Amino acid sequence: MAQPFASVVDAIAWLDDHIDYERVAPTRRSLPTLSGVERALGLLGDPHRSYPSVHLTGTNGKGSTTQMVSTLLLEQGLKVGTYTSPNLHRVNERIAVDLEPISDEALAEVLGRLALVEDQLDEPLTRFELLTIAAFEYFSDVAVDAAVVEVGLGGTWDSTNVIEGRVCVLTNVALDHTQVLGDTPEEIARDKAGIISGGSTVILGPVSLSVEAIVSDAADNAGAAELWRAGAQYRVVEDRLALGGRLVDIEVPGASFSEILVPLNGAHQAQNAACALAAVTAFLGQAPSVEVVESAFARVRVPGRLEVLGHRPLRVVDSAHNAAGARVLGAALSEGFDVEGSKLCVIGMLEGRDPRDLLDPLVGAGIEMVLCVAPESPRALSGESIAAVAEELGLRAVVAPSIEAGVDVALRAAGDDGLVLITGSLYVVGPGRQRLLEQGGSVA
Repeated sequence: MAQPFASVVDAIAWLDDHIDYERVAPTRRSLPTLSGVERALGLLGDPHRSYPSVHLTGTNGKGSTTQMVSTLLLEQGLKVGTYTSPNLHRVNERIAVDLEPISDEALAEVLGRLALVEDQLDEPLTRFELLTIAAFEYFSDVAVDAAVVEVGLGGTWDSTNVIEGRVCVLTNVALDHTQVLGDTPEEIARDKAGIISGGSTVILGPVSLSVEAIVSDAADNAGAAELWRAGAQYRVVEDRLALGGRLVDIEVPGASFSEILVPLNGAHQAQNAACALAAVTAFLGQAPSVEVVESAFARVRVPGRLEVLGHRPLRVVDSAHNAAGARVLGAALSEGFDVEGSKLCVIGMLEGRDPRDLLDPLVGAGIEMVLCVAPESPRALSGESIAAVAEELGLRAVVAPSIEAGVDVALRAAGDDGLVLITGSLYVVGPGRQRLLEQGGSVA
């Protein structure tokens, strides 16, 4: 049968012709359902059932934890599929095998299959649903030993929630996407705990007692085998600032690991590392060796998360986009990013965000000037709206006509001894990161 698409350009054009809830609205269908995804996967032979999975959700940290889990399993000798969202630069990044993004040819081929399948459905799928199905189909095509699957939004009604994870991870819970998930951490926890599968081991990061009780009840109701809590069944024993990252001691059931270098910035990465190591221990049925852990963490890279892309000036990108993420970013800047010169920030965000929530921690971290930009999104908050709040907080604020222009101004104004930060949304970090690389930045 002839393939519908002559090239990946045609395939992505078809993909982009579908409704994209990531860009157009912070919501999901008014009547959420997984039936379309389940029906499409059934027509493809249920490829998501041909390999075991680790399923991850959480308000913050799930992207970093996903990369750590994948790297640990890969270092263990497994063939690993990884599904993440959103992407920084190219949609191919979302679907990776052994940490390598899907090729243009393979992406076009698998989307071609989906186009044929969609013709047999009652209604079109969304863009995210199609990408999720494409990932599961591709992982089956190449016969992965394990899939590491990051939730897009929430848990219960996320398109990924057709899998039954051998291990289900909830990194943390904070207020985010309240229009969809609920107005309190407890309501959000109920939605996220919807990923818990019968017979799974649940890995729970640091949460409040009320959230822990909700997740525990959900695990019992789903028939989960075990619940591992941060600080109880696994924990961070020591977390120290080190050159290029963190030096951590971690305990998981049956094993202890000392002075493991995690080459990522921010104290929060120690907890993400512990969560990932616990998940892999549960998946394998035993802790990996010290050699595997040291080698895996040494090669972990998480683009766009407190990522340093150059010096003179110091260039940092971070995808913090909610209050909790901004507080973590502010703490990390204060602890490990001291410079002699000025600290500047290029920032943009989507509607529904309170600029004060993201700017306050930056003021505390010594940011002096902000270049306010509007992301390329129908939900973009105007640069003028951000600048008005920034000025109320005592920051010097300039509205830039584009992300790229904001980056250029910031690099010139910072000088060799300053710092340039890009943050607020992945829709800002992606183009901003690309501009930094074009302007002489480099990936470690």
